Amino acid sequence: MSPIVEISNVRKKFLGTPVLDGVTLKIEAGDRIAMLGPNGAGKTTLVRSMLGFYHLDGGTIRVLGRDPVRERVEVLKAIGFIPQLPPPVKLSIDELLMYVERSSGVAAEAIVAQAGRMDLDLKAHASKPFFKLSGGMKQKLLIAIALARRSRLFVFDEPTASLDPKARELFYRLLTELDYDYSAIYITHRLEELEGLVNRKVYMELGKVVEDEPITA
Repeated sequence: MSPIVEISNVRKKFLGTPVLDGVTLKIEAGDRIAMLGPNGAGKTTLVRSMLGFYHLDGGTIRVLGRDPVRERVEVLKAIGFIPQLPPPVKLSIDELLMYVERSSGVAAEAIVAQAGRMDLDLKAHASKPFFKLSGGMKQKLLIAIALARRSRLFVFDEPTASLDPKARELFYRLLTELDYDYSAIYITHRLEELEGLVNRKVYMELGKVVEDEPITA
């Protein structure tokens, strides 16, 4: 079986400074990776490159065998991405749910149900613009959308940064209750929170993967 993600000798510079410096990494079906490293290590640039945000300076990335830049629409259909900073979406909650339903085929009610499991009542905020929600509410809604889509690959960039302890617990519980095989990348500084959820640890520093090893139960 082909890898879910295959990254080969990837290089990327910003303003002449290397941010990714020869990164090679494979993510197989069922891999659930904690991606660690200091700020500026290249973690977010790497996952955003997987999502087709950037043209590479060298190397290749394939997600489910596809080029994330040239075949971005198809790649994004398979990925549930939760950014560290939610986008400044001006749509109301109802409009956002309608957009997701039309673009991905996921029923709005499925998203409402997932949000409810994180103690977020979307119907009570239906007419409110997304950008006016609190940070925690935005994060809960983005998580609900990703989980409702039943994505083959989840990419979580500090997904619990805006969540209080109870919401973090609910989020991790929902992940343990998923009833299908998925792969995941968690960019995090809290490895201890992911105990039981990840089976592999990747550590990045100065744009390189310096450690890649399994996590045993």
